[in-house]
Amino acid sequence: MTVTIDDIRAAAATIAGQVVRTPAVPAPRLTEATGAKSVVLKLENLQYTGSFKDRGAYNKLKSLTAAEAKTGVIAMSAGNHAQGVACFAQRLGIPAVIVMPEGTPFNKVERTRSFGARVVIEGDTIDAAAVFARDLARRENLTFVHPYDDARIVAGQGTIGLELMADVPDLDVIVVPIGGGGIMAGIATAAKTIKPDIQMIGVEAALYPSMHHAIRNLTPVFGAQTIAEGIAVKSPGALTKAIIERLVSDILLVEEEPLEQAVQMMAEAQKIVAEGAGAAGLAAMLAHRERFAGKRVGLVVCGGNIDARLLGQVLLRGLVRDGRVISLRIQIVDQPGVLARLARAIGDAGGNIIEIYHQRLFTDLPAKRADIDAVVETRNAEHVKEITASLVAAGFKVRQLGSRSA
Repeated sequence: MTVTIDDIRAAAATIAGQVVRTPAVPAPRLTEATGAKSVVLKLENLQYTGSFKDRGAYNKLKSLTAAEAKTGVIAMSAGNHAQGVACFAQRLGIPAVIVMPEGTPFNKVERTRSFGARVVIEGDTIDAAAVFARDLARRENLTFVHPYDDARIVAGQGTIGLELMADVPDLDVIVVPIGGGGIMAGIATAAKTIKPDIQMIGVEAALYPSMHHAIRNLTPVFGAQTIAEGIAVKSPGALTKAIIERLVSDILLVEEEPLEQAVQMMAEAQKIVAEGAGAAGLAAMLAHRERFAGKRVGLVVCGGNIDARLLGQVLLRGLVRDGRVISLRIQIVDQPGVLARLARAIGDAGGNIIEIYHQRLFTDLPAKRADIDAVVETRNAEHVKEITASLVAAGFKVRQLGSRSA
């Protein structure tokens, strides 16, 4: 079984008016940062549930018979497919059960429940959740809605490709995150049919290289937690694998640091909230710049459902990585007036003290000396040198904590 562009066009007619036709927007700052000729973002994070999954979910649910719709559906998902199925099942009056693995971000669990679905937390991975979900489907006579290995799901996701080629027909490359492969299989089918010479590049988290290894007949070794949990899939689809093998030029693997950097850059440079999986395409462009130099690139931002706490942590870690927030350990004589002199040296150099700590007890210094740990906001790495020089000129011994150069 495969998926054709006619299936995708039929899906486009089915979802019209029910699912957001998302914009494809130029990203000049990302173009500059990656060395591409141009970068265009397909903003699937603007869907009602925050991800592309709305497309396939609605297309699949509309295909159910009256009997299947009355009995209900079940799906397993780490969050985005769950929300898509739950949202449109509620809209269509179909009972829905969603099985989510342990460790699913709280915001995704609560959003899924808010759509009226019965949420069951089961299994330490999405694959374990799938085994439980299939068993529950048999016991309760529910229709199983697979997140990616289903022709109607793939056709629904493929509508992204139709829209992208209609809006930006001169693209050289489309970069798409891959988990189970549904979104890539759909987009590749549409885009390669319309423009056979367009290049399709997939992206996976290096900790979960399931499709990358499957098409190379390699045995993948999976890591622990990834910021891109939306594509942390151990078992790619059979249908999607066959399509990707045929139509996709390459699958790039990205480590956690480029994924974090991409989430930060999306937020700071483009004012776009992207989850780890949604920023994976940009991460690949940052980590493999030579592959995209001088090319017109379409990036699919597949979702924006990132936990607020995690997003805050990523942004703060980015400030530290860029040298815009630093921690300095400054040795002082522990007597009145010294702390004021220290603060003046930092302020005179233009640094902003965010936090400051006296270390009097947990130190090997003599009793009349102390360490001061100062967290300081700076302009950039060069500014750090100016602040350090100001402190040294004021008579302080100083070193930067947490710095790779320290």
